[in-house]
Amino acid sequence: MRAVYIQKPLEAVVGETAEAVCGPGSVLLRVRYVGMCGSDLSSYRGKNPLVSYPRIPGHEVSATIEAVGADVPSKFQPGMSVTLSPYSNCGECASCKRGRPNACKNNQTLGVQRDGAMTEFIAVPYGRLIVAENLSLRELALVEPLTVGFHAVRRGRVTASDTVLVLGCGAVGLGAIGAATHQGASVIAVDVDDRKLDLALRAGAKTGVNSKHQLLNERLQKLTSGHGPDVVIEAIGTPETFRLAVEIVAFTGRVVYIGYAKDEVRYDSRLFVQKELDIIGSRNALPEDFEGVIAMLSKGDFPLDEMVSKIVSLDGVPQALQDWYAAPASISKILVEL
Repeated sequence: MRAVYIQKPLEAVVGETAEAVCGPGSVLLRVRYVGMCGSDLSSYRGKNPLVSYPRIPGHEVSATIEAVGADVPSKFQPGMSVTLSPYSNCGECASCKRGRPNACKNNQTLGVQRDGAMTEFIAVPYGRLIVAENLSLRELALVEPLTVGFHAVRRGRVTASDTVLVLGCGAVGLGAIGAATHQGASVIAVDVDDRKLDLALRAGAKTGVNSKHQLLNERLQKLTSGHGPDVVIEAIGTPETFRLAVEIVAFTGRVVYIGYAKDEVRYDSRLFVQKELDIIGSRNALPEDFEGVIAMLSKGDFPLDEMVSKIVSLDGVPQALQDWYAAPASISKILVEL
């Protein structure tokens, strides 16, 4: 069975892996599409602190059920199209006991702490499957990255009275924009790529700001009557944008960090106290976030196809990772078609 391996930083190859086995309580999936996201790029760069090598990446999945094991409910049948929640949870740690299994201390995400879906077949527990019969296989592969943005909006307690600024208009940022718009918030999208900003406007942002060509602070002062945004959602993952979020958010505002900064971040902590900020981490997603994304996509007005920068075969993944590494700002989403 063929699979992509990230052997070590900056080295990806296509190789062989053991055949997937469908045991009791699990289903065998024929993988159809796998999305490549920022965490995969971080793994390739050697900047993902949770990854060991070699690793088969891939956690944004659409698939067809190939076979079902014993004790799998009859509603799951061969031939069904599904996506899945790529996370695991122990049920025993503090996060799980608080009803927040997305932040399980012992979580192992597909393609991160354990081998992922960038291969021909995978076997997963049936409880991880998510069925959305009205979405295509390509659309199903884009559900999970959008859920991460949805979860960040939930963590930020966004309401219709808020002005929300989203830093970064990749797939996760677009998910946050869609979710905040769904809550009735006024959304400002910030990126350095006009094409991504156009997608952000189509996803529901009221205003787009290219911070490469416009003075962000001046624009924000005008857009927020001098107060700054109520909520800043950081969806880029650099020390500069981590600091920027704290600097531009309104007094008593909320800052939500989705990913990891790739290098050490140094803050002027005075702003935490002076502004009395809520600094919030956001990790993975919950079932209700998947439900929210599916409901949004079912309306048919989200610019889903335009999110995809390129589609490659399994054999094309090593070159696609190299190209993405060389020009990260030019890529929103890569889909691997099997």
